[in-house]
Amino acid sequence: MVISRKERVIKAFHGESVDRVPVGFWYHFLPEDELGQGLNNHTIFQKNLEGHRKFIKEVDPDFIKIMSDGFFTYPNPLITTGVSSIQDLSEISSIGEDHPWFEQQVELVKAIKNSFTEDIVAIYNIFAPVTYLKWQLAGQIASGDTFIADFLHENAQILKRVLNTIAGDIAILVRKIITEAKIDGIYLSVQSIQDDRVSDEDYRHYIAPSDLKILEAAHQVDGVSVLHICGYEGATNNIGFFKDYPAQVYNWAVKPEGVSLSKGRELFGGKSVLGGFVNTQEGVLYSGSKDEVQARVKELLQEAGTRATIIGADCTISSDIGAERIAWVKEAAAW
Repeated sequence: MVISRKERVIKAFHGESVDRVPVGFWYHFLPEDELGQGLNNHTIFQKNLEGHRKFIKEVDPDFIKIMSDGFFTYPNPLITTGVSSIQDLSEISSIGEDHPWFEQQVELVKAIKNSFTEDIVAIYNIFAPVTYLKWQLAGQIASGDTFIADFLHENAQILKRVLNTIAGDIAILVRKIITEAKIDGIYLSVQSIQDDRVSDEDYRHYIAPSDLKILEAAHQVDGVSVLHICGYEGATNNIGFFKDYPAQVYNWAVKPEGVSLSKGRELFGGKSVLGGFVNTQEGVLYSGSKDEVQARVKELLQEAGTRATIIGADCTISSDIGAERIAWVKEAAAW
């Protein structure tokens, strides 16, 4: 029986048998200095929208992760680069359910979805509350972990309350994009704190509850969830720490973390796994021949099997990886 592309991906997400393993890769559509500058900025909004439209036309993806480029900055007025103590955030409150930051992201997702030529699975990029916090404190992406370690040791309970407040707002965003923009779910990016002063036990007690609040928000409105354990720019994670997070699909940096797709699936209780390709310029997807790229696909399918497997990358791939390279992967995945 022939099934639609959307049905195939949903089945794969839920670990059911499929006729072909789905493939999912994605680019950023804005330079790093604009990733948090999209609020009330029509030019940045349009650049992200046009980037998605071009990607959909050229790549013809099995499913799409809609990128929140432009909206990486959570606009709470208390969180600034001038904050030096967790006490400075002790009076934090919600930005309010009607904040333009929510509404403009819903508008973006709707506009991107309207450009689909076929109804495909769409998930929206969401960051963990602690990620929004640390990036904004540091004033740049992939930074700020020392703030979290400092604040945790200064007053862990206030930090937990701050993260739960942020999580309440991100939960609003999640519910809105699923119910109002009518997409299928979220891709939640989490990461161990890159500071040895923060133990797994610290993360479990003071940070993880805010992560889980985001997944719960998606599930409350029947959204699917992909958990991305981010290894961006050499960050390392204890993959096993996240094994009890209740997502449908799990994605991590396979080679850097030393956890294969099949080992990860076992760790995550048999649930579906996504990945296998290194996303950087050192990876075969970037510079390998067609034979080398397709050999990697075959290697992954042999190792992980075709059930509960989605082929993709460790993280967002470089935007100069051409659409034809992704086509090579799709061709090889159609065993």
